[in-house]
This record gives sequence, structure tokens and C-alpha cells, in this order.
Amino acid sequence: MSSPRTDGGFLTQQQREQLRVAVQNAETLSLTSPRSPTGGTTSQLLQQYEQQQQERRAAAAAARAGGGGGGGGAPVRHARRSHSGKAVKLKKDGAGGKGTWGRLIDADTATFLDQNDPNYDSDEEPYELIEVPATTPLEDYKKSLVTIIEEHFSTGDAKQTASDLKEMGYDDFHRYFVKKLVSMAMDRHDKEKEMVSVLLSCLYGDVVSSTQIKLGFVMLLQAVDDLAVDIPDAVDVLALFIARAVVDDILPPAFLNKAKGSLTESSKGLQVLQIAAKSYLSAPHHAELLERRWGGSVYITVEEVKRRITDLVKEYIRNGDTAEACRCIRELAVPFFHHEVVKRAVTLGMESPAAETLIIKLLKEASEEGLISSSQMVKGFSRITESLDDLSLDIPSAKSQFQTLVSKAVSEGWLDSSYVPSGANGNVQDDDHEKLRRYKRDTVSMIHEYFLSGDMPELIRTLKELGVPEYNPIFIKKLVTVAMDRKNREKEMASVLLSSLSMELFSTEDIVKGFIMLLESAEDTALDILDASDELGLFLARAVIDDVLAPLNLDEIGSELPPKCSGAETLNMARSLASARHAGERLLRCWGGGTGQAVEDAKDKIAKLLEEYESGGDVGEACNCIREMGMPFFNHEVVKKALVMAMEKKKERPLVLLHECFGEGIITINQMTKGFSRVRDGLDDLALDIPDAREKFPSYVEYGKKNGWLAPSFSGAAST
Repeated sequence: MSSPRTDGGFLTQQQREQLRVAVQNAETLSLTSPRSPTGGTTSQLLQQYEQQQQERRAAAAAARAGGGGGGGGAPVRHARRSHSGKAVKLKKDGAGGKGTWGRLIDADTATFLDQNDPNYDSDEEPYELIEVPATTPLEDYKKSLVTIIEEHFSTGDAKQTASDLKEMGYDDFHRYFVKKLVSMAMDRHDKEKEMVSVLLSCLYGDVVSSTQIKLGFVMLLQAVDDLAVDIPDAVDVLALFIARAVVDDILPPAFLNKAKGSLTESSKGLQVLQIAAKSYLSAPHHAELLERRWGGSVYITVEEVKRRITDLVKEYIRNGDTAEACRCIRELAVPFFHHEVVKRAVTLGMESPAAETLIIKLLKEASEEGLISSSQMVKGFSRITESLDDLSLDIPSAKSQFQTLVSKAVSEGWLDSSYVPSGANGNVQDDDHEKLRRYKRDTVSMIHEYFLSGDMPELIRTLKELGVPEYNPIFIKKLVTVAMDRKNREKEMASVLLSSLSMELFSTEDIVKGFIMLLESAEDTALDILDASDELGLFLARAVIDDVLAPLNLDEIGSELPPKCSGAETLNMARSLASARHAGERLLRCWGGGTGQAVEDAKDKIAKLLEEYESGGDVGEACNCIREMGMPFFNHEVVKKALVMAMEKKKERPLVLLHECFGEGIITINQMTKGFSRVRDGLDDLALDIPDAREKFPSYVEYGKKNGWLAPSFSGAAST
């Protein structure tokens, strides 16, 4: 089916009509588009197009008239060629090909933006999504620290720095601020170092807690090895910062010892702590020297603030002008340090009872005006609580006065009631301190009496009557300390007493704790007893030989001591003494024998006694010999050797001796249980010489329990 065409034309009548409508629409759009051609230009294009169509029809007619292309009179398709002579393939829908204009109002052409175009607008660029890695709160916090610290070094505005830290809202991350602040100042001038010390005092308590400051300095100690790579004098500078923090009351003196536990033996942090303690904090007038070590600064030093506070409080007590005192406190411009005002005022009030009313009036008014915040008030009272023991030496009624003041402050509303439980706990602690003080006084008297009389049973009985087993380690510390400053006789008596107490009253844990306390205080003891370290090493080694401590207990003690301390060196010496050849014989006679019988000699006597009894001796005579030895604390050795002999000889005769000794009260339940325990713990070694030792021992345990020899809690199973 042929489509209707005009004579020689290219468009049907329907297509022409569509073209005319499209042109009219284009004219309408051209009137509203600033970049489109005007309407007159579009009409001219249409006229040109019609004229071209007429010329093409005329040419087609002339060609037919001339007989060209005989095809039976059929119209010949017009062949379009490019000027180069190559055929051009037309696109569908009349869009044309290369060199043509394309379809009319073609809106599908690809477009791009040219950045060099004067009309270029970056907002027209297509959006590109970029993947950004998520950050943690800690990473965000650390990124902000450098800016805050640099700004503080530039402006010195402590209040602004405090405000910036509060706005960040990460109170648990402030340890990283302390570390970054100090480490950045370590590589700067003295001015910045002084600024950092003052800033830490400003932030202490209100912005940065004491715990965070401690953790920050611990992190610095752990990182000082790395810091020393870039800062040659990092060890000395960090020691100065720590000593200054102690002087400024933002680190407690105990921090120097506690921080050692978090450091390795090879860490330079230990050297830092040693320099801070020995070189800076032990020097005469160290507080004044440290305050001025970095030449001071534009700031008022902490020591100067304390002096001014003391002066203004004394002036207030003299004239009673509360308004003037508040004005002076305000002019100091140290709101972060108002807890010192509270502490000084209360302390001066206790020293002068007549001024107590004035002090209460000042603190109450300062609280009501908002001059001293609630947190600063509580902090001031807390600091007084910590120093009450020292105050009581100068002011005997300090504790009672303080409790009265606390009750009054809480009732009047200028001290937060949350402080009261702390005070209550303080009373309990005071009672405990008083109880401990009495115990120490009584034990020293008991030890002196024992050295004079040698009455060991009486001392043990008195200890039992005191009924405070939690203080047993303290008794051991006192016993050894007193003996170290005496002659060899008392040292021998102390070792014998330890052997007896380990069997009758004290547990191994008590003895271990006692020696830990002795080793921890070895440096202080050496100030009074020059050879304390050597003597303490002998006591430790002797305790191992006397079976008071096992060699493994020395390792347990060592794990509780800071590395490279004086106590650790003493412990190593004790290990060497106890493991040397003939150590038993030498250590048993290290103090010349004294009044105490050598344990090694006692063992020999017990072995001979049992052999004589086994060969036909009388049981009564054997009991008398055991009694005459006069070493009831060592009767567990009789039990041990009797049980081993029964296994070896495969006879019940040694058990008969134990039964008789128990019946006469020569060997107590404690000694009997201790002897069975020692056999049980050594079954592995016994089995090498006595193959059926494991099978026989349970029958002995059953026999002992049946006759009431053993404590109900004793288990015959070998410990693992």
C-alpha cells in the first residue's frame, strides 16, 4: 500500500500540517525565551522552506520531461550526496545525518558545562557523593585538643580554656588533655611550662577531676620513653611537672609510689618518679623552689594565692568586716581555688574558738552570694577531713569542733548534705585508727616482755585474748623490726617465735603480708637501722629454712613489690641465702644460736628418738623425750616423721606413739593437722621411695579422724 504523496514532494499533507503546528508553537516559545530567536526570524525560515520545496518540485518535473531514469514513468527517488561525493545515510524520523540540522526542536542532545563560560554556575554541576569515614568521639576530642592548647598558649585565658573543655562534654577523656597539655609544654619555653602548671591548678576539681589528672600523668610516665626521643631532657622536665603538681595539691604524695605499679622495669618513668621524690620534693624549701623554677609568669603563683588567702582571713578575724572580706576574695579572681579559702578559714577558726562565729558568718554569706560555689565548699571541707589527724596534734579538739561545724553548716544550708556520709565514715575511720594505735602499743610491750622473760606460751595466749586476727601481719612487722635493732639473742628468739606462731596462731597469708609490709618500709627502716636490709634478708631466708614460708611464697611476696625498690633487692638476697649450699646449717646458726634451739638439731633429735622407739623403746620414755625438747611449735615434725616411718616399716607402732602423745596433750590438734598436711603435700616425692604411699595415707587419715586427732576441715586429698 503506497502512502499518499504530493507530486514530487517530500512531505505528505498530514506531515505538512504537523510541521506548521510545530512552527507556531516554536514562535510562541521564542517570545518567552531570552535566548531564542525572535518570532520574525521563524517566519522567514518557514518561507524559505516553502520556496525550496517549490524549486525541488520543478526540478523533478523537468527531469521526468527529459526522459531521464526510464522506469515506466515512475517517480525517481531524489539522491542526496555530500559535496565530497560520498553518499549520506539519512536517519529515521527526518532527523538528518552528518552535516544536517537535525530534528526541529530536538531536546535530547547531550549537554555539558564549560567552566570557562562567563555564565558558568557551579550549582548546576551534578552532585557527587563522597564517602567520608566515621569518627569516634575520642578521635573528635583529640583533634580539638591541639587547637585549645595552642589558643591557651597565645591568650593565657584559663577561663576560656575551661569553658571550651566543658562545652566538649567528654569528662572521661580529660586524661588525654592532661597528657597532651604537658607533653606540648615540655618542648617549649619556661613561660609555657609555668602556664601549664597554673592551668592544671585552675582546672583541678571543677573541670578536670583528680582521677583524670592522675591517669593523665600515668600516661605521661608510660610514654616518657617515646618523648625522650624528641625531647632530650624529657625525664627531668616531667619530674618537675609531677613535683610541681604535688606542691600545688593536685597530685597526692602517695601518687609517686602507686604509679610505679603501672610501669615496666625498663621504663624511664621509674627514673622520673625517683628524680621527683629524691631531687625535688626532698630538698629544703622545695615548695618555694618549685614555684619559681620556671621563673614565674604573669600569673599569681599558687603559693602566693595561699599566702594572700591566709592574710585576708586573718584580717577579717581582726576587723569582722564580712563585705570587705568577700570583696577581697572576689578580687583574687581564682574561683577554682576557693576551696583553699574554706580550708584556711575553718582551720584558723578551730585554732581560735573566739573567731568561730565570724568564720561561719563569712562562709555562709559567701555561699549565699554565690561567691563560693557548692562544689568548692564541699571540696574545702573534704580537704580538712583528710588532714584532721595532723590538725589534732596541734588542736586536740579539732575533730569535735569540725563535726560541730559540719552539722551547723548542713543545717543552715550552706554545705551540701551529701557531705555528711563522708563525715560519718570519717568517724568510723577514726575509731579504727584508735583501735590500731592501741594494738601497736600493746604488741610492742608484749614483744619487749617476751625478750626479757622468754615466755612464749604467755605471749601466744595474750595474742589470742586480743582477738584481732586481722592485725596479725602488723604484729609480725613489729616483732621483726624491734628484733633487728637488738642483739643476736633477740633475733634468734624472734625467729623461734615466728615458727611457733605459724603453727599455733598465724596463717601463711598473715606471715606473707607481714613480710611485704616490712619490705615496703625497708628504706624508712634503714634510716634508723643501718644494716636493716641485710638483717631482713636473713629473717626471710631463716623463715624458709624453718618451714614458716615456702620458697614459692618468696615469689608471691616479690609480685607485690615495686620493681627496683630496696625491698626487691632484699628479697633477692634472701633467695640467694636460702638456696646456697648448706644453707640450713648456716642460717640456723646465723645469730650464734641464741636462746632458741636450732631447728635442724631438733629434726635430728626427733629422727633418733623415733628410731630408738621403733627398735623397742618404751612409749612413755618417748613421750618424755618429746616433752623435754621444749619445742611444742615444732611437734608437727614428730607427726610427719612418725607417719613416714609407719609407711616405710609397714608397722603400726609409730601410730601408737602419736595416739599416746595426743592423749597426754603433748601434741595438739593444730600440730597434728599440720603434720598430716605436710605429709599430704609431699606425697609425690614420697611415692618415689615408697610406691604404696598414696594408698596407705588415706587409711592413716581415717584413723586420725576416728581418734579425733585432726581438725574437721582437714581433707586427705592431695592438693593440686
